[in-house]
Amino acid sequence: MAGASLLTLLDDIATVLDDVATMSKMAARKTAGVLGDDLALNAQQVSGVNADRELPVVWAVAKGSLRNKCILVPLALLISAFIPWAVMPLLMIGGLYLCFEGFESLYHAYTHKKQTKQFVHSEGNSTIQKEETPLDLKAYETKKIKGAIRTDFVLSAEIIAITLGVVAQMSLMTQFITLVIIAVVMTIGVYGIVALIVRMDDAGLYLSQQQVIGHRGNVQRKIGLLLLSAAPRLMKSLSVIGTIAMFTVGGGILTHGLHQISALFSVMASMTQSWHLLGAILFFITPSILNAFFGVLVGGLALLVFELTKTIQKKVNS
Repeated sequence: MAGASLLTLLDDIATVLDDVATMSKMAARKTAGVLGDDLALNAQQVSGVNADRELPVVWAVAKGSLRNKCILVPLALLISAFIPWAVMPLLMIGGLYLCFEGFESLYHAYTHKKQTKQFVHSEGNSTIQKEETPLDLKAYETKKIKGAIRTDFVLSAEIIAITLGVVAQMSLMTQFITLVIIAVVMTIGVYGIVALIVRMDDAGLYLSQQQVIGHRGNVQRKIGLLLLSAAPRLMKSLSVIGTIAMFTVGGGILTHGLHQISALFSVMASMTQSWHLLGAILFFITPSILNAFFGVLVGGLALLVFELTKTIQKKVNS
């Protein structure tokens, strides 16, 4: 009897593990699109810090990401079990935040540029500019980390929600294990790649300084110089891509919840299908472009409401 119970238990465990493996593969394919946006956003969020602080910042954000997922996994299971209707509204709040964050970053970049011009005084050929103190840099780094963790929370919530949709019909244990696997793999994957990107210039410097003689040494130095020249351009492009990704992901979440707008975008995309090869490409990218424009519009409105609310509060308090 004990032997039969043990065999039954082992069979149950094997079934659960088999289900988990299958569901994890399906969830990984479903969340692959979000992974690219997550990577671009997080690489953009940690850009701009001192070179010797890049890895500590990436590690701090990665730990924050794991904490986010430790909150989101049990929360997602509870919401799915008791109030499944709340999943989409909560995701839309996250999408609205991404659009707001994206537009705010554009707005502050524009205003900061104007302020910098005002603080720079030219006297002949000399230029006097306000220097940042170590305290300013520390505060800037802390702000970067907190902002990256907040953004990660929204993206992690989307990943968890997509995964939950894949495993919705499975047992609670299968759901939990699959969510944990996806959460851990996504965190390691995203922040591992971000760490490699931010240290690409160090790898290039190391290879370019190698004293290996012959063809192999020439190849290493060329690769090193290529990495050195590509690193700043890649970080700058990721900063732009990350901001666009905020609008694309945030707008996409919002339009997915607003079915009429999502249907309209689908119709507009399908209108390009008859344009041969160009039509196929446009059909693929049009929804993302429209979602990004919608995200910019919503982000601008959200920032306007936020600034008006702050102004009204100041007047009331004074």
